[in-house]
Amino acid sequence: MAGGLVVALGAGLGVWASSDDDTATPAGSAASRRAAPGTSAAGDSAASAAARAASPTPSRSYALSTTPRTIPAVSAHTPARGPGWKPQSTRRVVVSDAALADEGRLVAGELGLTYAGEKDDVRAGDLRLALNDDEGANPESYTMTVRGGRVTISAPSDAGVFYGTRTLKQEVHAGGTAPEGVVRDRPAKPQRGFTLDIARKHFTAAWIEDRVRELGDLKYNQLGLHFSDDQAFRIESDSHPEIVARQHLTKAEVKRIVDLAASRHITVVPEIDSPGHLGAVLAAHPELQLRNASGVATRGAIDISKDDSASLLDDLLDEYADVFPGAYWHLGGDEYQALTVSSPAASYPQLAAAATARYGSGAGVADLTTGWLNDRADTVRAHDRTMRVWNDGFFRGTSVKPASDLVVAYWTGKEIGARTPTEYLSAGRKVLNYNDEYLYYVLGEPNDFAYPTGQRIYQQWTPRVLRGTTPVAAKYHAQILGGSFSVWCDLANSQTQAQVAAGIRMPLRATSQKLWDAGTPPLTWTQFKALADHLG
Repeated sequence: MAGGLVVALGAGLGVWASSDDDTATPAGSAASRRAAPGTSAAGDSAASAAARAASPTPSRSYALSTTPRTIPAVSAHTPARGPGWKPQSTRRVVVSDAALADEGRLVAGELGLTYAGEKDDVRAGDLRLALNDDEGANPESYTMTVRGGRVTISAPSDAGVFYGTRTLKQEVHAGGTAPEGVVRDRPAKPQRGFTLDIARKHFTAAWIEDRVRELGDLKYNQLGLHFSDDQAFRIESDSHPEIVARQHLTKAEVKRIVDLAASRHITVVPEIDSPGHLGAVLAAHPELQLRNASGVATRGAIDISKDDSASLLDDLLDEYADVFPGAYWHLGGDEYQALTVSSPAASYPQLAAAATARYGSGAGVADLTTGWLNDRADTVRAHDRTMRVWNDGFFRGTSVKPASDLVVAYWTGKEIGARTPTEYLSAGRKVLNYNDEYLYYVLGEPNDFAYPTGQRIYQQWTPRVLRGTTPVAAKYHAQILGGSFSVWCDLANSQTQAQVAAGIRMPLRATSQKLWDAGTPPLTWTQFKALADHLG
């Protein structure tokens, strides 16, 4: 297996020189020959030097390089003959633009190289990072050229350059060689995420930071944090400290996570779910708890007929917009229990009255709920964010329509009045794939959930498989922006942090492969698993 992996990872198949010099000069060349016994190279006569120069010298031959094996796999590799490239402590990382300093320092530290900064000169063994002017190219694409003992990674953006360094890091893992030739690579989907439920289960900042590093190496670019639910509200709050659980992340810890994620070109996407899943907030504000006509509290549901309910949520949305500066926001919107009863108007007359008062005769509780989400979207939109809502936060037959810029986070087809993904897509909505059939790792496996396996994702799932196991039509490919593998902590004590990390290891790698390249993977599952084990 070890020998097979060396070949699989693109190690040069030709004969390597025994020396460790930076030039990797072919054996038999003038520079590589040693002086005859009793003489020195410096003492050679001009005549003998000229004679040697006139004589033909043998050249080393190399087999064509093989495509590097990485996770996710590269899109294309043009093979070439040559020794490839290995990191050495004497070799430099140089950048052609000061904007790439962070990427340069990171990869230099990871590969044991010397970061030399912005340089124009060329030295043997250099790793050069550069921005190109390839207008119209995918900003996350990159080209990596291994030639003449040097490596150049160029891209339209620093994100693309970063992904090139991830490929190189995997190629040279454990003494491997970056194969001669040119890699041209880009992702199939622009949004590649991992969602973590930190509300039901407290995860330490250090554990989350470890996942950020793992996600970065796998070319993910989003980390979702679901930090408010019925069980707890898990991030420090200045506007409403009364709602925060004893075990929580401080804002300083969150800033470190956000900053680390940014250094890996990962955006942290916050979620404060409403108008359902607010039990922890309502425990501190019982006056805003939704109650039915009999006065019985409805679990997790806030009374959206009350102005103070909106004020409380908007306080939190405004506060955390400063904590999470990224471009995306998750509004939640799922499982509002007032809409799961047979007659919402009869069970919750205050909601029905508020709907009529605001939207006119004929408006119902679903209209009021849609209006609630639109109002929260107005609050977040003021912070210039793109918003997503769970698919069961959209309702049929309402006079109030969800805001047109809300992206559908499609996770289930099991809700009351379930709508197929095609209904959203045919209406022109953009969709993110959270398919609970494949991508939901639910602690304790309640409600018929089973822990997803990397093999099943790798062999069966694609971004077009939004619901169940059946893909939507290929014509909707562009509307599906990507997807997210998710950890939900319904039975929080079912697994430790370490068990969660181990359990999601292969599913994360399989999901990464399918979001980077939605086609048939180049490796069998057995080969993919062996590669993952080799890379660590």
